[in-house]
Amino acid sequence: MRDEAWGGEPDLGPAFDVVEPAEWSAPLVLNSPHSGSRYPRAFLAASRLDPQTLRRSEDAFVDEIVRPCVGVGAPLLRAHFPRAYLDVNREAYELDPQMFDGRLPDFANTRSLRVAAGLGSIPRVVGEAQPIYRGLLPVAEGLRRIAELHRPYHAALSRLLDEAKQRFGYAVLIDCHSMPSASADVGGCDIVLGDRFGSSAAGWIVDVLEASLRAGGLVVRRNKPYAGAYITEFYGQPSYARHAVQLEMNRALYMDERSIRKLEKAEALSQAIHEAMKALALKAQGLRGLRQAAE
Repeated sequence: MRDEAWGGEPDLGPAFDVVEPAEWSAPLVLNSPHSGSRYPRAFLAASRLDPQTLRRSEDAFVDEIVRPCVGVGAPLLRAHFPRAYLDVNREAYELDPQMFDGRLPDFANTRSLRVAAGLGSIPRVVGEAQPIYRGLLPVAEGLRRIAELHRPYHAALSRLLDEAKQRFGYAVLIDCHSMPSASADVGGCDIVLGDRFGSSAAGWIVDVLEASLRAGGLVVRRNKPYAGAYITEFYGQPSYARHAVQLEMNRALYMDERSIRKLEKAEALSQAIHEAMKALALKAQGLRGLRQAAE
């Protein structure tokens, strides 16, 4: 839909897919949960916002930026449904009671800070707190999206991480996102690496990524303003040999944020990200070799 007329899709089609490497040779799993751009017609009809405004919540083109990284020997999971429709970087039932007609299940998390901001698993707002919907959603519609999108997506991600751990002894999730350049917190930063302040990944993983990205001429920060949200927190469990890092890219590096158009300079960013993943894969393979030699 990125370059087509905005009539919306009759349905979502496949909710996500996995781009498989020719050979899975590194313990990495790449994830792009917010780059989906297939907007169901019913969703557009229910929204009070124009499609261009809805798209501002996308991490547009992130899947395309990181797709070459599959070449280092790692799979890429990517969503096709838009973040404004359902956000898999939230708990499944992190739901805002203000936006539903009917009673939510008692087990729903209705009091998180993200819900208070209108940014639960089914977002109430996009952009500068702009309400998405014309009216209230039926509770059944929210539960349907969770059952058909959130749960299968996380099941697929869990399977990939389990397989990486089985193959290599540990798994490293790179959760790929983008950040608006106009945010005051971004302040000239190109890349933010979030590891929940050291709790979601071994230090050497972030060290390798940061060193490679800096060598590529990028300005890199850790954990400010993004330390990693639900996916990083949930899957990043180093004590269970499962590591997770959130990687945020400044949108000004690769797109026109107003028109949501990818720019030619996106290739340079894609190359820098590819080099960072290649460095991480080589380091991981080296550590595996050392461990096998010791054994």
